Amino acid sequence: PAGGLQRHEARLLALVPCGAFQQALSRAFGQAEGWRFGGEAAGDETQALHWFAWLRVPGLDSAGGGWTARVGAGCLRKGEGLVACGSPFGAFCPDLFLNTLSRGVVSNLAGEENALILTDARCLPGTEGGGAFLPSPAGPRLVAVIAASFCWKGVEWVGLTLLCSLAAILRSSADVLDEAGVVVPPVPGRVAAVQAGGGQDPLGWTALVECGAAWGSGVLLGPRLLLTCRHVVEAGAPLHVTPAPGPGRAAAVLGGRVVFATEESSPFDVAVVELEKSVPGFVPPLLADTFLPGEEVSVVGFGALGRACGPSVTVGILSAVVAVAGRPVMLQTTCAVHGGSSGGPLVSSRSGRLLGIVASNTRDTGVGATYPHLNFCIPITVLQPLITHYRRTGNPAAFAELNRAGEEVQAAWRLQRQPGPPQSPPSKL
Repeated sequence: PAGGLQRHEARLLALVPCGAFQQALSRAFGQAEGWRFGGEAAGDETQALHWFAWLRVPGLDSAGGGWTARVGAGCLRKGEGLVACGSPFGAFCPDLFLNTLSRGVVSNLAGEENALILTDARCLPGTEGGGAFLPSPAGPRLVAVIAASFCWKGVEWVGLTLLCSLAAILRSSADVLDEAGVVVPPVPGRVAAVQAGGGQDPLGWTALVECGAAWGSGVLLGPRLLLTCRHVVEAGAPLHVTPAPGPGRAAAVLGGRVVFATEESSPFDVAVVELEKSVPGFVPPLLADTFLPGEEVSVVGFGALGRACGPSVTVGILSAVVAVAGRPVMLQTTCAVHGGSSGGPLVSSRSGRLLGIVASNTRDTGVGATYPHLNFCIPITVLQPLITHYRRTGNPAAFAELNRAGEEVQAAWRLQRQPGPPQSPPSKL
């Protein structure tokens, strides 16, 4: 029918492996860490994530037709917006699901010319083979192909989508397409400067924190001052901090010393670290003093991939601000947060200011499920006056107040009801 879906016969031209994508995949996702993509285990000989099919659809051939507007992935930046387009559940009910859109950002990049791309755009099974597009004033540009809609690390759902650069696929397919008489125009490159709002670059404040066999993230507040979570650092274990590389700053591992860590009984999971050397060219973050529920925010940290590809970026909204006596004591977001993100910065996309540090995501211990898109952060307003006092006096006792939080604050972080008179059960309407 006019305006309805049309079905066309297709002919398989070739199956082509993308070597650059395969190499990036094997380096970034270690088999020992239990990575799975859909139902396949990383490193499994039967998995074929790096194989792509070229189809010819005679019914769509047009003498005046051209190539889809596209762009190379080499100039992509973490935090840059992407739109994914695919058909959830494949051929099931295409009338409803064909060309469904999902928006996210470039979460991480790996490989030659960014052959491998991770995005937090949420894609469902069946969208594999769909496109990821880079928005631009002249219209969207195809930049990558969806390779896997679900990523798992062990039993933890990571909540990221795996993409393969279109340019990498075209480079791997050059000989095959040439034999088939397909002339491929060069993929245009693009240079884009993407920063957080207000000109702030949260990647410059973020550091990998390694302590013994564990790792987490941290926020640099000064050239030698780092904030992280207590559970990231282990008493007596050597502490190593690697600030994310940036303009004029190469990656370097620095020694660190924990000058304060909250007690196990404290609701605030915080540790303060002094570095043995200053981070060169460091520009400190601007600190927020207000929080707007519903505003767009981003989390930066070394969750999931650890050292392999540098910090990842995920975007969501500030879903809740929990206050006690009128003062925020907990922030909740919908950003995808994974093991290893703890201690990383939560940043306002609007202002670029530091809102807080990530403390944890959510885990249902009854069924063993992890929910990366429900997570908890410590507001920077809880920490800012203590940091100011410490900088002025050099006395770590400035942070002791974090161990004296009241019962209402402790109840909030234990996910318990606030003390007070019994409440009626909430309506289900």
